[in-house]
Amino acid sequence: MNPSSPGAEVRRMSPGNHLPSGWVTFMFTDIEGSTRLAQLLGPEYRPVLREHRRLLRHTLAGTDGAELLTEGDSFFIAFSDAGAALTACLTAQRALATHDWPAPEAAPRVRMGLHTGWAEPCDGEYASPEVHRAARVAAAAHGGQVLCSGSTARYAAPLPAGASLIDLGLHRLRGFDDRERLFQLVAPGLERQFPRPRTADVVAHNLPSQVTSFVGRKPERAELRRLVERHRLVTVLGAGGAGKTRLAVELATGMVEDHPDGVWFVDIAAVTDPGLVAFAVAAVLGLRPEPGRPMVDTLVEYAASRRMLILLDTCDAQPSASAELISRLLAGGGGTRVLATSRESFGLPGEVVWRIPPLSVEPRPDGAESDAVAMLLDRTMAARGGRQPAPAEAADLRRVVQRLDGLPLAIELAAARLRVLSVGQLAERLDDVLGTLDAGRDDLGPPPPVPGWTGNQQDTVDLVAASRGKAPPTPAVRAMRRSAGERHLTMQATVTWSYRTLGPRSARLLRWLAVFAGPVDLSTVEWLLDDDPLDPLSVLVDKSMIQAEPHAAGGTYRMLDPIRAYAARRLVQAGEERAARDRHLAWLTHALRRAHLGPDGRPVTLSLYALDPLAGELRAALRWCATGGSARAGLRLAGGLDQWWRERGLAREGRLWLFRLYGRMAETGEVVPEDELAAAYHMHSLHAGADGEFTEELRYSQRAEAAARQAGDAGLLARVLAGRAGPLIDMGQFAEAERVCREVIDWAHERDVVPDALLAVFSLAELLWRRGALAEAAELLGAARPVEAARPAYRGRRSVDMLLGMVALARRDLVAAHEHLLVALRSRMTHGFHRRACDTLNAIAVRCAAGGDPLTAARLFGAAQAIRASMRSTPGICGPYWLEQQAGLRRALGDAAFDDAYGEGGELGLAEAAALALAVEHPDLGADSTRFRSTGPVAPRQLGSRTGPPLGGPPGTRLTRAARPPAAGDIS
Repeated sequence: MNPSSPGAEVRRMSPGNHLPSGWVTFMFTDIEGSTRLAQLLGPEYRPVLREHRRLLRHTLAGTDGAELLTEGDSFFIAFSDAGAALTACLTAQRALATHDWPAPEAAPRVRMGLHTGWAEPCDGEYASPEVHRAARVAAAAHGGQVLCSGSTARYAAPLPAGASLIDLGLHRLRGFDDRERLFQLVAPGLERQFPRPRTADVVAHNLPSQVTSFVGRKPERAELRRLVERHRLVTVLGAGGAGKTRLAVELATGMVEDHPDGVWFVDIAAVTDPGLVAFAVAAVLGLRPEPGRPMVDTLVEYAASRRMLILLDTCDAQPSASAELISRLLAGGGGTRVLATSRESFGLPGEVVWRIPPLSVEPRPDGAESDAVAMLLDRTMAARGGRQPAPAEAADLRRVVQRLDGLPLAIELAAARLRVLSVGQLAERLDDVLGTLDAGRDDLGPPPPVPGWTGNQQDTVDLVAASRGKAPPTPAVRAMRRSAGERHLTMQATVTWSYRTLGPRSARLLRWLAVFAGPVDLSTVEWLLDDDPLDPLSVLVDKSMIQAEPHAAGGTYRMLDPIRAYAARRLVQAGEERAARDRHLAWLTHALRRAHLGPDGRPVTLSLYALDPLAGELRAALRWCATGGSARAGLRLAGGLDQWWRERGLAREGRLWLFRLYGRMAETGEVVPEDELAAAYHMHSLHAGADGEFTEELRYSQRAEAAARQAGDAGLLARVLAGRAGPLIDMGQFAEAERVCREVIDWAHERDVVPDALLAVFSLAELLWRRGALAEAAELLGAARPVEAARPAYRGRRSVDMLLGMVALARRDLVAAHEHLLVALRSRMTHGFHRRACDTLNAIAVRCAAGGDPLTAARLFGAAQAIRASMRSTPGICGPYWLEQQAGLRRALGDAAFDDAYGEGGELGLAEAAALALAVEHPDLGADSTRFRSTGPVAPRQLGSRTGPPLGGPPGTRLTRAARPPAAGDIS
């Protein structure tokens, strides 16, 4: 405190007073935050300061302490006995803590520091550096805390009753070059928990400073911190570039306060000889070799009595030597903890293995961007001089991080590319991940030397190597050291680092797994290699080249995209690509066949959900067929996805693959049988119709018919001819389409292939519904029901029920319409026919409008339109009908109410919209229902009366309840 401030007092000891000499313990005290306290209390600060002085002097009166200087709120006292000095501090702190101050905020928090050193008084004062050291010890303390130096702790025997000293580790006091070990006095009545001492090296560590910000990983940091706090050895495992080092350093930085003897970072990648691992750690800790003594023994002895955290980075560079050193360190004492990063575990007792996941690529629950996108945004801003990516690039940012599997190194390299590319251009180039990310980096020279602890560590290791008689490092060794340091400059280098450690079987398995686009299970790997893959697979998992993902039904194995790209390059270099990809193609053909069969091998109702997991693999196989494999095999694969393309809104993608396969046929001259060509052309025609390309639809329908006639297969020709009406309907030629449908059905009857002409039956029923021939449409559909039910590939669509529901709507029979449509919707959702489910949502919207629920109708219309638009799918023959019904609904509700409800529906997903439709109340449960009245005549409903011929039977008959549609689960 400034002597001129209010309440200031300066008192110096008279030169005649006796001062201790020899081993003197110096004590300094002052009030922490005295200036702030004076401002807070104002005039009331003066009596608080006087009472503080009185308490301290009363305490000192019973000791041999000599008060040399009192200035403001500080005391300087000399003791001849260190134990008496500690007792005085303890008594003073207790007196201050128990005193009745005017208010809690008026209680002064006094910090005290002691140091013992050799000193001789001269003219009533001490001119010794030991006085300054004592002052610095006091300055390092916090209010209410008593700190002392190591020498005071050594001479203070015995300690006051019930008191003890806590070792706070080594600290560099301001103005002193060496480090002082500080101790805290602990006793009943004293506070125990304080922040780290205020010393020149506020933190005792050598953790590398980072030039970029740390983004995300909040849950991972919390989880890893808990593990490090509970266990003495934690190994962070992950693939190269997964962010192991960065996360470990970030975590260790936050744990410095918990380790009084420091947190120390050692880069094992810089060590090229296993025998020098211990020397590298010793160099970081400031230890030097002792003649005739192993370095590891010196390390163990040093660490035995200390509380510190050692971060060993990239231990896979020297796994055995690192494991041996860790084992010795942990066995030597209980205060040392080890946090290691590696691509494989050590297998040591007590080791906790924590696998680092990629950065999350999915948006957070609160709607914020994922960690991967946040990191790419941060690095892109840096690469572009602080300019943020445009909002229009947000979708492409997500595409990029998903293609890079959230791998931090890949994201860093991608951000560097955004100096010259837009995000969209980068996303388009990521089919060649390695080529795009590593472009221009292959010829980078060694990085310039960076001053700091890294160089000191390496210099020490080199000197030790020389002292052991080893030859100076050769250029090859220097190059190897550079490669260790540069392993994260390119994706190629970081994966090569791990690949070089693989044995022949493991390397071959890694290469062959590159043909898969996604996770695989153990049986798939066995099928791929036709051999037991457990040993090499375990090696790849242990070395973090493949990620094991356990599930209740059995684990799967996944390769990150950048590693897959590297393995694919190695596959080509090994001359194994054709064999591996053909094997993958055969597996996929088998998997497609299996998707249509039950556990007993018999056909079951096709569920398109069974094809969803195969989509990525099918695309990879189609890419191979279109570029280096068989076009014929590719056409067969595309046929396996026939309905899947259209029902997922991917008809355009299906057409593009077919075009590429046609090109491959022309390029290689491969001969494809006519029946297979006919099936491909027919599928192409259906894709084109769903995609709104009606001219292309007609062209390929004609090609399919010509090829089918050449093949001479009546069933195939019936399927192709049944599709002829599609282009005519799409082009508005309804009369001609109806004529064609009748001809095809008659032709199929004559040749006993009616089931193959089912598409013509459905097209004819739609045409009859359109022109109001409801009785004929119902009769036609009634006959088609058993045919549909007998065909596993078609019965999940429930087209008969959908169309009977449309007929019932036209007849204003809400009961029949409700039952048919809900059966159709439930089946279509159950089996994954999403595009057709949109049609059913529209039909149920009409039923709701007619049943007096216009708001639900508007919501369903909005949902169906939004979902269909996202699928880029045409509405078909019912399109004008839906628009007409929506226009009537708008008139009934008014523009504002209709638009609000329609907009609400547009925000629903398909599953939510289907749930809304399936929750619509059955008409028989309505308040005006007369269906189950026990007495009186049945009055016709205003909206639900039947105005046309009844469904499913001749005129004059009524559809009985038994004739209503079976439930979706009735047909297996």
